[in-house]
Amino acid sequence: MEISLKEPTADRTPANMSLLITTVAYLLLNGAQLFETAVLVPVWTVAPPASLHLFQGPYGLDFKVFWIVAHSLHELTFLAALVLNWNIHSRRKILLVVLVLHVLVRAWTLLYFAPVIISFQQIPVSDTVDQILLQKAARWREMNLVRVAAFTILSFVLIPLNRTGKITDSAISHA
Repeated sequence: MEISLKEPTADRTPANMSLLITTVAYLLLNGAQLFETAVLVPVWTVAPPASLHLFQGPYGLDFKVFWIVAHSLHELTFLAALVLNWNIHSRRKILLVVLVLHVLVRAWTLLYFAPVIISFQQIPVSDTVDQILLQKAARWREMNLVRVAAFTILSFVLIPLNRTGKITDSAISHA
């Protein structure tokens, strides 16, 4: 019995590699979202404006640059995967559906989540708890759970697409 240490080169096609890269990028993005949701969001939403210290001072957190870069890189890899997998009919449909849903969740992020967190970042810290801000923060926190779950589900949809196998003529669209 002979054991080969070489990986099959058929699995390393541009289509397969681009799909793997975008899946890994999406999962890493989810990891950052889950960390933020589990560790940071509970701190700043607990009692605003008293709890907004994370955003203040010379070492205050500003997520904007990180999320812009992270989402942009992921979305570029996603578009590359879509282009390189376009002729694989079974993948194209799923990638298009995931892309459309992803764009909808991103639009929700840009229209609701980003403006709200930016407004919280600009509120000065005080020793009091403002009930209106507390309700606004609680709503943001709860809606964020839905958003993070949506992004996570979408990334999980990509995982089974990474199964490689022989691509038959019936799986490839010549349209």
